[in-house]
Amino acid sequence: MSADLDLVDIPAGGFTMGTDEHTRWPSDGEGPTRHVVLDGYAIGRCTVTNAEFAAFVDATGHETEAERFGTSFVFHLLLPDDFPPTRGVVAAPWWREVEGADWRHPEGPQSDVAERMTHPVVHVSWNDAIAYCDWVGGRLPTEAEWERAARGGLEGHRYPWGDEFTPHGATMCNIFEGRFPDHNTADDGYVGTAPADAFPPNGYGLHNVAGNVWEWCADWFHRDTHRLDRGHNPTGPPSGRTRVIRGGSYLCHDSYCDRYRVAARTSNEPTSTTGNLGFRLAARPPSRSAHATP
Repeated sequence: MSADLDLVDIPAGGFTMGTDEHTRWPSDGEGPTRHVVLDGYAIGRCTVTNAEFAAFVDATGHETEAERFGTSFVFHLLLPDDFPPTRGVVAAPWWREVEGADWRHPEGPQSDVAERMTHPVVHVSWNDAIAYCDWVGGRLPTEAEWERAARGGLEGHRYPWGDEFTPHGATMCNIFEGRFPDHNTADDGYVGTAPADAFPPNGYGLHNVAGNVWEWCADWFHRDTHRLDRGHNPTGPPSGRTRVIRGGSYLCHDSYCDRYRVAARTSNEPTSTTGNLGFRLAARPPSRSAHATP
């Protein structure tokens, strides 16, 4: 594994996964709580950035699935007012299918990442994320590893920093603020993605495990995965249709999607690509190249 990867060592140990809180998303299978034990591992302090993904593409010539498909999905407020009409998603019309949208061009051909190299790479599928992880000698975190790291050493709290969303009035993450989906006040400073190291880190030193971009995990998704989570190093069901994503994004809003809570979970198809979906690197055993330990 490359010595310049910014990883945090998470020591072996147990934690309480999931929540017993009543949520508006029963089909997500957030609960019940259960005790999970993990071996030590390392995980990225930040999500993989455009600069890091560009180095991978330059070295390997990797073509992402969005580039092969020729389209990806962009949130409508990020498109110029004079952008040509595009097809929307029936159940979520704020998503527009944009020709030429990909990791290099997050809002379509008229955009680029030149001024966003420190932002998380987006428009990457689960398969693209796996290809990057293989190249650097890492992997995606399991869902249990992701949640333990995201909790930052806290047990049973709603957010990576505690139970209060804005402790002492401080903005702690990048989500949609205003009236979704048509008016974003950007009170947190961002309409789209924020730099991967924006906002205060959690107790383990991880940035943006709530909001900013959804993060792919290794596991297949199942509503009743809690039945498989009990015990040692769970990896989820053996097969499925969609892969777990965690953490919420800059589009989460309390009025319809409060999945920036640390126990929240949902999923997407492994070939799916959107402007709010990225990933974080993991490794096992803990990496000697990691810059710090919790």
